[in-house]
Amino acid sequence: QVQLAESGGGLVQAGGSLRLSCAASGGTFGAHAMAWFRQAPGKEREFVASISWSGRESIYADAVQGRFTVSRDNVKNTMALQMINLKPEDTAVYFCAAGNRNSAYWQLNSGTNVGAWGQGTQVTVSS
Repeated sequence: QVQLAESGGGLVQAGGSLRLSCAASGGTFGAHAMAWFRQAPGKEREFVASISWSGRESIYADAVQGRFTVSRDNVKNTMALQMINLKPEDTAVYFCAAGNRNSAYWQLNSGTNVGAWGQGTQVTVSS
């Protein structure tokens, strides 16, 4: 079972940038498609982006398309989310997630094929 730990959250002004990281331990990181989700106060958790096990394919939620970029390093067992042009509506707790072993990256957006979650990191964007 892979364990996940996010870092890199913080407070940033609108229009600014942040880079989140997700470090994996245990399991076989390269065998899992990975994803980022977020949850804003009073709202349900929502899909942000996912990436294939190889890192060659990725998909994004419409709300972040063109502003966020997901990447992974299967040697360092890490995944990153580069966020630019941040908006106040991006304020949320961001979670990294590992898909089940047989789940493709495009099957993670509902959260039902996620096998492991990180503890989350807070991102706050001020206007």
